[in-house]
Amino acid sequence: MPRHDLVLLALDDATLLQLMQRALQAKSYETAIASGRVALEKIVQEAIPALVMLGEQFDGQLGVKIACEILERFPTMPILIYAERESMVLYKEVLQAGLSGCLYPPLRNDDIIGAVERSLQRARALGDWLRREVKRTTASLERRANLSEAELQRYEFILANIDDGVIILDEEGKIQLMNKAMMVAFDLPDKGYQGKPVLEIIDHPDFSILLNRAQMAPLKYHEINFDDGRIYNAQYTPLEGIGSVITVQDISYLKQVDRLKSDFVHTVSHDLRSPLTSVLGYTELVGRVGPLNEQQIEFLDRIRSSVESITSLVNELLDLSRLEAGLDTRHEIVRLENVLKFAMDTLEGQFRLNNLSLQSDIAEDLPEMRGNPIRLRQLLDNLLTNATKYAPPGTTIHISLQAEDNLIIFSVADEGPGIPQSEQGRIFEKFYRASNVPEQVDGSGLGLAIVKSIVDSHQGRIWVESAVDKGSTFFVVLPAYISEKPS
Repeated sequence: MPRHDLVLLALDDATLLQLMQRALQAKSYETAIASGRVALEKIVQEAIPALVMLGEQFDGQLGVKIACEILERFPTMPILIYAERESMVLYKEVLQAGLSGCLYPPLRNDDIIGAVERSLQRARALGDWLRREVKRTTASLERRANLSEAELQRYEFILANIDDGVIILDEEGKIQLMNKAMMVAFDLPDKGYQGKPVLEIIDHPDFSILLNRAQMAPLKYHEINFDDGRIYNAQYTPLEGIGSVITVQDISYLKQVDRLKSDFVHTVSHDLRSPLTSVLGYTELVGRVGPLNEQQIEFLDRIRSSVESITSLVNELLDLSRLEAGLDTRHEIVRLENVLKFAMDTLEGQFRLNNLSLQSDIAEDLPEMRGNPIRLRQLLDNLLTNATKYAPPGTTIHISLQAEDNLIIFSVADEGPGIPQSEQGRIFEKFYRASNVPEQVDGSGLGLAIVKSIVDSHQGRIWVESAVDKGSTFFVVLPAYISEKPS
């Protein structure tokens, strides 16, 4: 018999409430008391109790009516109705509503516990345990491989009421369950997917990349783009002994808001350029109209430094806006290893200044790629500079450039402070900086956003693997150029 299941008591009679609570707690059940209709709704929504015990009248409303409203959201939740006297009319209403049963006085502790346990056993037989137990542990999902057809239908009913797309795969990547939201997202038929390989059913390049990335680690953020403009964020979670679960959420509206914000930032940044140039020009002219004392010269230097800093920020914003708008159309054949070696040579003085060692592993005979050499150089410069800023003196920065299956894979690893797990999904956002960035490390929070936009414009992928106090490794995967051979 289960213990520690939560029973929600919604009764107006204080004496009866105490009786019920004592009887349940004596059998190791947890109890929660709803003081009114609002509290009842909140507890049902947030705690999802194992069973609800409702008075025939509660908070001025009919208990059966309240129970029906609960069942609309939680169709298999067991609900018992307590009435002051036995009534055939009430009993029929309870049966018609699909409730678990009725309780009448006189009541003994055994009567209360017996009714609760029978209701919970019936609920578990119907698969109701899935709703409660899956929140605490995935162990119950180990039975997934041996589900009967009836059980599958019950689980599919639960999944069908979830707004996010959900798909459960076995260890071989075959589909076990898929809800309606997932079918709608990928325009799939309602039937014919059970037991088939997922890539045979979902033929989408971004989804295929998701599965490839997921072989290395669980994923919380992966965008799936559709030709009609919809954008979904996908999460991949492995389930030990079962397979994996993939969920997707429609974030198209968030992307639209981000585009509007980007347009606004671009307009403001463009309009700032001219006055900043004027301010910088006049600071140069001040000294030519007459002699300046030392304090005036110091103030002018500070003005010049501040204006140059703001100008640099404006230029970065305009760069990012051009990339996001797709205005950088210049593409040519590029050998990325040459661009990387040039970037490493340029930053060699900075490595020495920070007392950093550089270890590189650049494969020979790398394939060519098609891209914008200026932007690719900017991408590599930003990642290498980023590693240089955060790597402690005396440590080593590891750089790798390899090729695999018509893909060029670049990585740069440092031994810096790392990035908290909860923040790794946001570091490519504009102006975002991790909470553990040392105060002495300056930056606008735009470098990685620019890097991601460059990678996206080259149909590539970028991600980070990091742990606090153990450093960070950034990975960039870009497609190699495959020339069309004459037939």
